Amino acid sequence: MAPDGAGLYQLGGWTIIGLLVLFYGGTLLMTLFISKKNENADSYMTAGNNVGFGISAGSMTATWIWASSMYASATSGYTYGISGPIHYGLWGALMILFIYPFGKRIRAVAPKAHTLAEVMHARHGKSSQLMLAGSNIVGSIISITSNFIAGGALITLLSPFSFNQGILFIGGGILLYSLWSGFRASVLTDAAQVFAMLGAVVIVIPVVFFAAGGTDMFVTGAANLTPQQSDFFSSDAFLNQGAPYIAAVLAYAIGNQTIAQRLFAVREDLIKKTFITATVGYGATIIGIGMMGVMALYAGIVPLDGDTNKLIPQMAATYLSPVLLGIFLIMIIGALSSTADSDLSALSSIVMTDVYGQNIAKKGEANPKTMLFIGRITMVLATGIGLYFASKQLDILDLLVFVGALWGALVFPVIASFYWQKVTNRAFTISVLAALVVFLPVRFAWLRFDGTVGIMVDVLSVIGIGVVLGLMAFGFFGLKVAKIVAAVAIVAAAPFSIGFLHNYAVLSGSLVAYAVSTLVCYFMCFRNKATFDFASIARTIGDFDTRSDTADGQIEELTTKKQA
Repeated sequence: MAPDGAGLYQLGGWTIIGLLVLFYGGTLLMTLFISKKNENADSYMTAGNNVGFGISAGSMTATWIWASSMYASATSGYTYGISGPIHYGLWGALMILFIYPFGKRIRAVAPKAHTLAEVMHARHGKSSQLMLAGSNIVGSIISITSNFIAGGALITLLSPFSFNQGILFIGGGILLYSLWSGFRASVLTDAAQVFAMLGAVVIVIPVVFFAAGGTDMFVTGAANLTPQQSDFFSSDAFLNQGAPYIAAVLAYAIGNQTIAQRLFAVREDLIKKTFITATVGYGATIIGIGMMGVMALYAGIVPLDGDTNKLIPQMAATYLSPVLLGIFLIMIIGALSSTADSDLSALSSIVMTDVYGQNIAKKGEANPKTMLFIGRITMVLATGIGLYFASKQLDILDLLVFVGALWGALVFPVIASFYWQKVTNRAFTISVLAALVVFLPVRFAWLRFDGTVGIMVDVLSVIGIGVVLGLMAFGFFGLKVAKIVAAVAIVAAAPFSIGFLHNYAVLSGSLVAYAVSTLVCYFMCFRNKATFDFASIARTIGDFDTRSDTADGQIEELTTKKQA
């Protein structure tokens, strides 16, 4: 390993190739253990709805810990100081916790579902199904792209390979082990990857901390911080990072097919236990890795080429020894692979179920073999699209917040559809479209928001605050408490928000999406006299493939052995 012109160190080309072959070769061997000649279409999507605690908790944690989330947490720390990673990691962790009460309801209503969009088809019809499926296709492509970007940035800094070569290595490796067994490959390899990630974090972060100067760094580097960056309770950090992420991650929790897929796969009695474990694992890891950004801020390090996506690899290449740099490489590759393979599985399930199974094949006549072929082709195409967009090297943090806010338009209609009999397909569709129409100009500042228009945006944002906090309360404490929390939040936030909140486009865009979708959906439905039999969903949704699949038993058996 030799220093490059920027004072950083790189691993040799053959060392990088060896590490990649070791990592992706190992994951491929794991998937061969559960593979079978004739795959089962339902197992390809949900692993038989009977995955045990160890595998489920590991997979849920690994899926939520993106390499992109590691990079974004470090960017937040570098931008906002010590409160940045805490805002990023803490709220993200709590959102995992908030999934499980809704998840229990969703699983009880549709125990054999493959996608949330499939449930919306049974609940409402095609338009709401395709709307939710389409948003997930966009979201998963963005997620795959951001993880490829993270991998490319890592490899280009730590090796002689170029960014485009790096993303090709990463994309090819992930596709290699995911293609044949789909979700079953993803969920099994995730569990191994998360243990590798957590172990690496425990080793790498302290080493970087002491190599960068230890506690003395906080004294000598204090002059590098602005007053807001020095303030643990920074309003700048909360309004630009914490608050938008609270809203965005709740949307991820409800709208994201990668999360729903694990919800439908885990044994129903293990949902709470799984999601609480993932909450702790995610929070500790992401806050810890985000502190590398804080350390870079105190150390006065300037991101290479002004690109904060390169900040974590830059810190590693500056302060780690050759062996630890290799461990660090595996940590980041494990993080990005665990999420990218989940997105590939999610996309394949959506196309298999919501495009082919529900809308192309005649009712009850979907061919499982055709479904498997379509799922694998989807993975190949999604990898290609992700590589194309990754080559543009977009900003990861912007991508994550954008897609989270976009999903905010769906949160209330989706949740309400599982609890409220009056929600109609027309109300679902119009409320989501209306929210998007308002979200886009607010998020991208297409209009002037001074005067009356700015006040209107602020009023909607305040309502959005009530909706977000009310939904959180509803999941745990029911409707009565949710109404009280929402009302108190609106009254409390109004005096401090109306008149200035529109200046924060990311936060306002997300909040108005929640507000508009909730208001439109509610006012279109509250007079509706129709009722809906939720039990009919379970009768409508079932397996596509009736063949037994012993590989699911292998996953469950492996989980049981781990627990023992």
